[in-house]
Amino acid sequence: MADSEEFKSALSVNSGIHQPPSINPDAIKHLSKRRKKKYSADQYVKAILEGDRTILSQAITLVESNNSCDADLAHDIVEQCLPFSAKSIRIGITGSPGAGKSTFIETFGKLITAEGRKLAVLAIDPSSEETKGSILGDKTRMETLGNDPRAFIRPTPSSGTLGGVARRTRETIILFEAAGFDTVLVETVGVGQSETTASSMVDFFLLLQLSGAGDELQGIKRGIMEMADTIAITKADGNNLIPAERAKIEFQNALHLYPPKPSGWRPNVISSSSFENRGIRDIWESIKSYIDLTKKSGYFEDKRKQQAIIRMHDAIIEQLKEQFYNSDEIIKMKPEIEKQLQEGSITSYKAARTMLNKYFKK
Repeated sequence: MADSEEFKSALSVNSGIHQPPSINPDAIKHLSKRRKKKYSADQYVKAILEGDRTILSQAITLVESNNSCDADLAHDIVEQCLPFSAKSIRIGITGSPGAGKSTFIETFGKLITAEGRKLAVLAIDPSSEETKGSILGDKTRMETLGNDPRAFIRPTPSSGTLGGVARRTRETIILFEAAGFDTVLVETVGVGQSETTASSMVDFFLLLQLSGAGDELQGIKRGIMEMADTIAITKADGNNLIPAERAKIEFQNALHLYPPKPSGWRPNVISSSSFENRGIRDIWESIKSYIDLTKKSGYFEDKRKQQAIIRMHDAIIEQLKEQFYNSDEIIKMKPEIEKQLQEGSITSYKAARTMLNKYFKK
């Protein structure tokens, strides 16, 4: 073969099948459009009133957002929804870790929806003080209730708020009610003196207490006992049945030592088992009796009005705090003040006064 002669192989290589990209470009365009799409407050409110749960979830996310850009829109949405709210029974549920709050809420919630009521559950998850993250696992733990078409579960981080209640819980309740939910459960992180925050935004306060741990009354703070409208002794089944009944008697005796409630309601103690679905209906009937009593006496409406005043004061404190820490002058001087505190050259009180005077330009 001559050097100049071109070599031709009998083998040929086909180009093969064209491989699609690993990510569907149409999906990217779709997601991009969804991200870019913005609704007005009117559009949000219209969809919420129509019961659109996707838009309701987005509105709650706006309300919970720490982004100052979302604040005005969230405020407008809540204000427009306000006239359509205040038509539900608001129930606060708290209890020590291990008391079975999630299991109770699922069993209790199914009873409520079985009566034809629409239930919204705001499950507050504890946030990490370091990362500010939370597990938000209540939707997983309440799987059956989560699949109920008459129920809506919204897990939300506590964000370090006192009482284990999310920062925007009151506003979220307003959105729930505007969306047509006539029963709202607010589950708080756990038992503590600052659970008064939860009590200030609900109509009825239910304390779940686990028996059998010994010294039940020693583990409950006086403030919690005073706030409770009903105490439910949970997991009253199997080998724990007798300890549960003993704890029930102890709590009943303890409640007699407290002064009468302004509502005129006499708090009661009910033993229950979410596993055996026993005592759950008794708790629901107790709540309905409380609502009937307080509505007839006028206490129900008076408490709602007082809660609106509390909400105003809380909003003032919250907005002042946000504006203070977002101030350019405070942001600039904060590192130096903190350095002086670490060095011990200034007291915490004087540091606070210095920053406040700077902010208010005194």
